[in-house]
Formats: sequence, structure tokens, C-alpha cells
Amino acid sequence: MSQQSPDRSTASQPARPDASMSLLNNVMDHSLDDGYAEASARRRADGSAGLPRTLKSKLGLAAGLVVAALVVTLGAAEARISAPVVAKEREELIDRIDAETQAADTLESDVDELRSDVSERQRKALEQHGGDQGQLVALLAGATPVEGPGVQLIVDDAKNTDQGGGGPRESTGFADTGRVRDRDMQRVVNGLWESGAEAIAINGQRLTALSAIRAAGDAILVDNRPLVPPYTVLAVGDGKKLATAFQDSADGQYLQALKESFDIRTSISDQAEVRLPAAPSLIVRTAEPKAAGSGAADTGKGTS
Repeated sequence: MSQQSPDRSTASQPARPDASMSLLNNVMDHSLDDGYAEASARRRADGSAGLPRTLKSKLGLAAGLVVAALVVTLGAAEARISAPVVAKEREELIDRIDAETQAADTLESDVDELRSDVSERQRKALEQHGGDQGQLVALLAGATPVEGPGVQLIVDDAKNTDQGGGGPRESTGFADTGRVRDRDMQRVVNGLWESGAEAIAINGQRLTALSAIRAAGDAILVDNRPLVPPYTVLAVGDGKKLATAFQDSADGQYLQALKESFDIRTSISDQAEVRLPAAPSLIVRTAEPKAAGSGAADTGKGTS
């Protein structure tokens, strides 16, 4: 006996297109929590919802609104009144700063003029009272610009200034051995003087017998004027002999050791002509013989 096929006339209902978004549908359909909805319904039933209905509550609300309006009004009025005052004070302060800056610039210009005048008078005094050797005295004192054959020595920091090691700087306490220091420039200048240099300048700063090369942090100062690398040293003298004598000297070998050990960059070349400016400021000192019977032994030498 054959079996009848199952009845498929009653097909299942198609799924809703948004069936996969049941959570989103639930949030949209029940945007207000049920507990809040019940509380709101109870307040509406009791008549406590909405604005206050008693006279006392209404007066309290009105007073609060009036106070808030007064605070906002007073704040706006105060800001409107104080704004011009603040702007005026700011303008006055700017004017005072500009005036003081201009006065400082004027004083600085006057100081520069007076310094130049004093330096010029000192140079003339050296030339007039130097006797037969007045020109030589002015030259040695740095009172006049000079030009002639000489050498050009360039000293610069190493490309990598974080190198370590000992070598020539082992006993100086330097933390950065790849950077040119004031003691290095002191040795370079002293080596050039000893090798026969007649006049020396560093980065256009003329050196005299009273010049000081010092350090201020990482900067090198020459007569309290900061210099920046590379340091170009110009020296007047017999170029070839001066260069050879310096390279053979202890200070020249010191500089060569810095170059080989710490990559400090140096180069020296003889020049047919170099020009050195006069020293910007001079201190004139004269020697006087000791007075007889001063208590000190008479050596025949002067004191400065």
C-alpha cells in the first residue's frame, strides 16, 4: 500500500526583514524605561507633575528666575564696562615698553659711540707717545689694523661630539671630547705666538697682550665676546715658516692629536695677505719706576 506524501500546502511564514535587529527594535519601541514610565504616570495621576501650583511655590520660582536674570545682567554690564579699561591699560603698558626699549637703544648707541671715541683717543695716544717705536707699540698693543702675509688656521667641532676617550683631554675633565674648548684655543693662540706670529685675530676679534679666552657654558669668549664655530684664526707673519713652526711645536702636535683621536676638524694654510682689524677696546697702562726708599729692593725694573 503506497504512502501518501506529506501535505506541504501550509508553508511556514516568511521571516521579517528586520528580524536580525531585534535588539535595536526593542530599544526604539521602549525608549523610556518602564520604571520611569510608571513614575511619570503616578505623578500625572497625583497632579504633582508640571509647574508648581501653589502660590508659595510660584513665588519661589519667580524669585529664583529674577535672581538669575540679575546675576547675568550684572555680569554682562561689568564685562562691558571693564573691557575698555583693560584695553586702555594694555595700550598704556605697550606704550611704556616701547618707550623704555627706545630709551635703552639710545643709551646703548651712546655707549658704543663713547667706547669708539675712547678707543680712538687711546690709539692716538699710543702713536704719539710711543717715541721712535710708536708704530711698533701701536701694532703690538693692537691699536691699529694690520695686513700682510700670514697663515689661516680653521678649527671646528667634530661631526659627532658625543665621542669618549682619553688622550690629550684625559686630565682636563671635559665631558664632550669632540667639541672645541677654550683651553684648546688658548693652546692654539699661544703656539702661534711662540712660532713667530706678529698679530692674531679669531673670527675677526683682534687679540692683544691682555686678551682673555674663556668659556661660558659651551660658548668660547674672547674678551667677553662670544664666538661660534668654526673658529678662523688669522696670524700675520712669514706664512710658510709660521705654519711649519706651529705644526712642529707642542701646541701644534696637541691640535693634531685632537684631530686624530677625536675627529676635531682643523686645516692650516699660508696666505699671501691677511687683514686683521684693530682691537675694539684697549686698556692703556704705563710703567713707572719705583720711588726711592719705598722699602722694596731696587731692581731697576718698572711696574705696571
